[in-house]
Amino acid sequence: MPKTPRIPASLASLAHPIGDLTPYHRNPRIGDVPAIAASLEHHGQYRPIVVNKGTLTGRPNEIIAGNHTVAAALTLGWKEVAVTWLDVDNATAAKIVVVDNRTNQLGGYDAELLAEILDDLPDLEGTGYDRGTLDDLLDATSLPAPIELPTMGKDTGAAAVVDYLQWGYLQWSSKRTRLTSDEVEAFDRLYKEYVDANQGDLGFGWHILQVAHEHLKAANDTPSAGSEPAEATA
Repeated sequence: MPKTPRIPASLASLAHPIGDLTPYHRNPRIGDVPAIAASLEHHGQYRPIVVNKGTLTGRPNEIIAGNHTVAAALTLGWKEVAVTWLDVDNATAAKIVVVDNRTNQLGGYDAELLAEILDDLPDLEGTGYDRGTLDDLLDATSLPAPIELPTMGKDTGAAAVVDYLQWGYLQWSSKRTRLTSDEVEAFDRLYKEYVDANQGDLGFGWHILQVAHEHLKAANDTPSAGSEPAEATA
């Protein structure tokens, strides 16, 4: 795979020496420099930082958006970054610094869609997510909505809205499948039996897989009705 350029051709005309730039003098944001560095290393710089020329502030070439991007680039040994320039006074510069940080905090995520997008990727490199954070994301998704079930002639006979008061899911890696309440009860019985027999739940997942394989093998080995048994060979 060809190496990702540090600054793509579309931003090459904006390249400027990092040594000429100075961090904002009162930046309240504490960024995740290692995560940004991982992104730069994987994707290159896909958007320019913003620098104030400083004519009105007396602080030349001060970074007002992208301070942690520059810090991350320095850890990677970069000598240049792509820059767009402004020339604003102290109050405007401070507002830009604050709003650039604040708008990142105000947004939210559709957790299920985000998990789906991450799951579709071949790997999590350069996304800022690892397997642990993805698992936490999956756990944070909301419970399913109520469903309507018939009462089977009981009480009024009308459809009853039943909440998932008992529910569960199987999860491995970033895959997750929801279980019905009957399946939850069955798994709970198997789990209790396993823990009682083994004084702990270590290996329970493998135990379930073995049970499933044994049942499947038994079903495949059972002759179908009306089939003739194979002749014995001498």
